[in-house]
Amino acid sequence: MGEGKSGLGPWVRVDQSTVCETRVFNVLRHTSRSPRTDRQHDFYVLDAGDWVNIIPLTDDDRVVLIRQYRHGIEDFTLEIPGGMVDDTDASPQVAAEREMLEETGYGARVLVPLGRIHPNPAIQANYCHTFLARGATYATEPSFEGTEETEVVLEPLERIPDLIRGEKITHALVVVAFHWLALLTGKPS
Repeated sequence: MGEGKSGLGPWVRVDQSTVCETRVFNVLRHTSRSPRTDRQHDFYVLDAGDWVNIIPLTDDDRVVLIRQYRHGIEDFTLEIPGGMVDDTDASPQVAAEREMLEETGYGARVLVPLGRIHPNPAIQANYCHTFLARGATYATEPSFEGTEETEVVLEPLERIPDLIRGEKITHALVVVAFHWLALLTGKPS
């Protein structure tokens, strides 16, 4: 369609109900009216809080990654630390500092915001905020809550593109985080 005025209009939500509540997200049913046909349709969305992802980078250009079991794929993944922004977190950056320390035991000299994205706007309205943690250094043992368990893996930053291409890193939000880093540095991810 190109540039210019769009013929699309927003759908109007006429009703909302909660279908299911979980610890991580709620499933909502939105009944919305089409701006084109005026007919109502049900849409199911996941109501989740914002998330954070952190690329901890040591002074010698090694990325602090975590290896953990993921129940969705019933296998291990290689990822960067990340998690939910809790109600007690003053900001996504505070959540990023907390998540990085909890999952890896690493702190950092400075956190640089890289950007934010909608993880899946078809069914979610939340954001994933990505940070670069410069000067990452080991500070303490990781502290796991509930069912979370991780193993720290250090990889040279220059190896990350090969880990992505070789499908060793397959988590879409982690791949996007390294894309954000590539945009900042001008180096391909």
